[in-house]
Amino acid sequence: MIEEKKIRIKWLGHASFEIRSPEDTVILMDPFLSGNPQLPEKLHDVKEADVIALTHGHADHVGDTLTIYNKLRPKVVAIFEMIQNLQRMGLASEDSVGMNIGGEVVINNIGIAMVPASHSSTYFVDDKPMPAGLACGYIFTFENGRRLYHAGDTWLFSEMELIRRLYKPEIALLPIGGRFTMDVRAARIAAEMLSPRVVIPMHYDTFPEISALPSDLVESLADCGVEVVVPEMGEYVDL
Repeated sequence: MIEEKKIRIKWLGHASFEIRSPEDTVILMDPFLSGNPQLPEKLHDVKEADVIALTHGHADHVGDTLTIYNKLRPKVVAIFEMIQNLQRMGLASEDSVGMNIGGEVVINNIGIAMVPASHSSTYFVDDKPMPAGLACGYIFTFENGRRLYHAGDTWLFSEMELIRRLYKPEIALLPIGGRFTMDVRAARIAAEMLSPRVVIPMHYDTFPEISALPSDLVESLADCGVEVVVPEMGEYVDL
């Protein structure tokens, strides 16, 4: 029997992840690296990126996008208005993948679907706040058909039931820090609605305002048949 190739997930703190597909496409999610006070400096330097996907325009999510883009020239996926903002700052049109809620594109044989999130979104251009479209999450359908959901910054919303019905994500990356996103209690309900096999917590402990214990999520979901995986920052988890 040929062993199925794994999805490799490296948490880079906050809501930032390196996701390596079964066929080795590298997706960076919300690369907030050099500005993250909890991320060791040795993890600031990104050496590979085929795609950068942004959930919204806040600085702690856009982060080092343009620095990485100028170095590696990946495709940049974001909601249409956010792409326009980045183009004003040097993102080339041929590397721009503007989308909107409900849309899907295919890059390197990976389906990337943009789904709703319940959050605000503003981006600063020349020190001026600019509308950055709607906040969003993503469903990635990998080359072997497996699916991962990055929820972005969000509160609970009823469309999570529709995300389950449409995509049946196996892996869900969910915020737990509260204040600006859902907390552990809400993440449990999100997991119940989504029915993934694995939940990975994110968006916690970067700043004092979003302090949370991932062990609380492990305990909360112990009776749900959902595995909670808590990665060490900078280490791969193979799923």
